[in-house]
Amino acid sequence: MSGQAQTVRVGSRTLRLSNLDKVLYPATGTTKGEVIEYYTRIADVLLPHLRDRPITRIRWPEGVAEAAFFAKDLEAGAPSWLRRRGIPHSRGMKMYPVIDDVAGLVYLAQVASLELHTPQWRFPCEDGPETRPRRPDRLVLDLDPGPGVGLVACADVARAARAILEDMGMPPLPVTSGSKGIHLYAALPEGVTSDDAGALARELARALEADHPDLVVSDMAKSRREGRVLLDWSQNNAAKTTISPYSLRGREQPTVAAPRTWEELEDPGLRHLEFREVLRRVETDGDLLARLLPPDAPSAAGDLGPYRAKRDAAKTPEPIPTGPASPTSVGGSGSTRFVIQEHHASRLHWDLRLERGGVLVSWAVPRGIPRTTTKNSLAVMTEDHPLEYLDFAGEIPRGQYGAGTMTIWDTGRAEVEKWRDDEIIFTAEGRRDGPLGRVRLALIRTAGTGEKSSWLLHRMKTDAAGKPQPDAPASPPEAEPRTPAYSAPGWSDIRPMLAVTATPGRARAEADRHGHWAEAKWDGIRALVRWDGHDVTIRGRSGRDMTGTFPELRSGLAGAPVILDGEIVALDAHHRPSFSRLQQRMNLVGAADVAATATRIGVHFFVFDLLSAEGVDLTADPLSERRRLLEEVMVDAGSSYVLTPVFDDVDAALAAARATDLEGVVVKDPSSIYRAGVRDDAWMKVVFTRRQEVVIGGIRPGGGNREGRIASLLVGIPDAEGLRYVGRVGSGFSDATLRALTATLTPLRVSSTPFRAVPAADAADALWVSPVVVGEVEFARFTPDGILRHARWRGLRPDKTPADVRDEHGASRGG
Repeated sequence: MSGQAQTVRVGSRTLRLSNLDKVLYPATGTTKGEVIEYYTRIADVLLPHLRDRPITRIRWPEGVAEAAFFAKDLEAGAPSWLRRRGIPHSRGMKMYPVIDDVAGLVYLAQVASLELHTPQWRFPCEDGPETRPRRPDRLVLDLDPGPGVGLVACADVARAARAILEDMGMPPLPVTSGSKGIHLYAALPEGVTSDDAGALARELARALEADHPDLVVSDMAKSRREGRVLLDWSQNNAAKTTISPYSLRGREQPTVAAPRTWEELEDPGLRHLEFREVLRRVETDGDLLARLLPPDAPSAAGDLGPYRAKRDAAKTPEPIPTGPASPTSVGGSGSTRFVIQEHHASRLHWDLRLERGGVLVSWAVPRGIPRTTTKNSLAVMTEDHPLEYLDFAGEIPRGQYGAGTMTIWDTGRAEVEKWRDDEIIFTAEGRRDGPLGRVRLALIRTAGTGEKSSWLLHRMKTDAAGKPQPDAPASPPEAEPRTPAYSAPGWSDIRPMLAVTATPGRARAEADRHGHWAEAKWDGIRALVRWDGHDVTIRGRSGRDMTGTFPELRSGLAGAPVILDGEIVALDAHHRPSFSRLQQRMNLVGAADVAATATRIGVHFFVFDLLSAEGVDLTADPLSERRRLLEEVMVDAGSSYVLTPVFDDVDAALAAARATDLEGVVVKDPSSIYRAGVRDDAWMKVVFTRRQEVVIGGIRPGGGNREGRIASLLVGIPDAEGLRYVGRVGSGFSDATLRALTATLTPLRVSSTPFRAVPAADAADALWVSPVVVGEVEFARFTPDGILRHARWRGLRPDKTPADVRDEHGASRGG
């Protein structure tokens, strides 16, 4: 953008932009033009969080090095088209901007409104002034570090708050504020008032202060904040506002209130993010706060920001318009243009694009247009594309987004009968000599919202005039796309995708909102199985080869090569998983010992995912498609391989798991891809008893009937500062277990403690060992100072290393 004033079109609006070269952040040289560009590109994820909320702005007309001022009432020079709503104040009505499109954001950036603050409630749908009582849709906790502490301490408090909120069925999401601390957001059920939310936040703050008096303070007195984190619950007051997620901050650097993952909060180097970093994250991860939005939350229709963010005009021949989209039609029906492109990218697929609102609304269709009315195709919504893409064909270079060859399979006009958020019906007619012909199609949303949502593409039996349709046009073939367009995932490198721990309430809420399904959680050890067409190889979660330990799994697979994900399970006399029986197999290495024990204790492989088939990598396919193919593979599998059943009803799955004494359930998003080696909340595990993997760091020798043997184990959990002591485990041992532990740990004796801090009473007679052995315990809870209560030994985990052990339940903050 140049420094000269210019008139631009943003959607259907005309704006005058000036002083675009003015530097607003002197430390980085960031200009007003770059600020406008940021708000334009971030609009797709920002606007749904601003929707229907009054916005208080903090403006820096001369840049962040000069004075700023708050703005509530919309300034007199604001364009007449800018939406506004009134809120009564003691000195009269104030008219607040309500921003629901890119043009509104561009205007606010033009007048140097760097920070956008909103309350936790939205205006009702009808126009007119705000009325009481206000109904918030989210809870917010503002974690503000006092002198002497920083973001890492805020992260500690955030984890403590998370444990409480998750137990209440309100899983929170973290945002580094871009200024000092961390904000936690949690969705509220309908009917809650701002007073209710404030009371809940206040009691939570007081509870955390009581549990962690050296870390948390819940009142505003500055004299008490030295070395502590203020948990500011007052932001839930209906009259208060909080910096909006994705808003810039008016600090020395152009930082952003940035949504983060819980894994990131474990980083001892945690810091605030600048705007360019946030743009890159949104490009790859989307909106990390999407779970907070109501199911009908619209995206920024007609916005090409996400499209531009994924492409570099200097490196790809794709059309990249510099200005915003110009809407042509936004109605629910009428004639429009379409294109279907054949895309030989990392995987062959077809891109279906329909013109709407000045852009091409787009879906990736792995199997192409359905050839018959009896089979549907999966369609995954992608980012909107510019209208110039209607006739684009060419080679997208390697290393660029969507790299590969793209050709136009067919193009023409479409008559749209219905266009809703969850259903689109249209009749498309391609070129006279094209392969499509005339076909009536329906797109039906099945999971998710916006980009990456899953849809079914259905070929209807009649055209719009009611005439029967031919059943097999010259459409893209359904089976051929499964030929290997690229190689299967690297066997030596791939690691299992992992689930986050969740409460039944959270799992139930996600299932109700997004259609998740549930699977049984088997009490075994996680493994990947590769059948290469000749033999089976088995690898544990850590990468350890376990083929020789479980030889009975080497038979039972046939046909084309596959890679399976599942759990190795030993069953008891009642055909229920028994981890103690499996323990007797896990540690065997000699072939004779394995063979002898296998005659008494057999194992099964309970399969729940398919990562590769016929040499084709399936990890980028939705889980629902991987499951469909897995069911085909399992038809011919032997009895040692068991297909894990799927429950559509989470409550039914929980009830069945409890009735059969299973470990719990795993609730999964059918639209999710397989993120190898990543812990992702698309998979949520609900475990009925608390379990924790621990590292053994010491032994307390026994007396009485345990004289000369182990009385208890001293265990810890690794963190950024070393091995954190979490207490003793003194029950759950059989005589055989104690003998095995003694044999394993005696050679590992060392002279000093491997723990960071051990109470003197526990350390008095301890024998220290090198912290390399991993085990598993079950327990009632953690005390406020992070010590296991009522811990019971479950067994060694030779499939894990200390690096695999993580804090599952909040040991550092009690439980």
